Amino acid sequence: MRKPLILVTTGDPKGIGPEVTEKALGDLRIRKMADFFVIRPTDATGLGAIKEAVSMLKKGRARALVTAPVTKSAIDRSGTPFKGHTEYLATLTKTRRFAMMFYSEPMKVAIVTRHLPLKEVAGSLTREKVETTIDLTDKALKKYFRIKRPRLVICGLNPHAGEQGLMGEEERKIIIPAVKRAKKTASGVKGPLPGDIAFYMAYHGMFDAVVAMYHDQGLAPFKMLAFNKGVNVTLGLPFIRTSPDHGTAYDIAGKGIADPGSMKEAMKLAARICAR
Repeated sequence: MRKPLILVTTGDPKGIGPEVTEKALGDLRIRKMADFFVIRPTDATGLGAIKEAVSMLKKGRARALVTAPVTKSAIDRSGTPFKGHTEYLATLTKTRRFAMMFYSEPMKVAIVTRHLPLKEVAGSLTREKVETTIDLTDKALKKYFRIKRPRLVICGLNPHAGEQGLMGEEERKIIIPAVKRAKKTASGVKGPLPGDIAFYMAYHGMFDAVVAMYHDQGLAPFKMLAFNKGVNVTLGLPFIRTSPDHGTAYDIAGKGIADPGSMKEAMKLAARICAR
């Protein structure tokens, strides 16, 4: 059986992306899983490699994309509006319904809002965003991870999931209606539950994935469990995209000490999904 072709972009050339890419591909077990094609145009931010990779994927020349980290602010300062790989890839592919999910063996977490200041999160929540994230997560668990009836727990936004409106109205007005609608196609959905309870139950195997309302609500517990093993997966794109769940780490770049664990896991997951 022919191995899938997977593109790898090395990210910001001043960061640890090139190093962790080289180290990961030095692992023979990973190279046996797929044919990896590394793209590293020499622009200062790594944006050129992303554009080239998407062009190849649109032409059907590869099955998946693994992206090493870039610096959002550096790309934005260069003249290209850039909130992150997820949003940029969605724009390039004209994808309207997309979500960010983080994968590890102990836990899977999807987040409804992504790179927003905390003070803007509540105002940005809508029923559609919550429902879309639930739907894409449910479908990904079925398609990518072969879970026939995914069990999803949905976090509330406020302490105690709003305490019936005492601590906030977002649960009653936005999250609960979205969950009710989502249950029509994703029957294993529960919630909203307080975030601390939701993550405890998921960690102990009662749920297959957690849907969190904002970035740090989901990422803080996830990275506590899988700091060097976690993988970022973009849901909804017309191709598979994974990445390590760390940044450019300028402080250790060029020192040869960067841990390639998360990059290895990103490559392995992309290859496993391609095989399904």
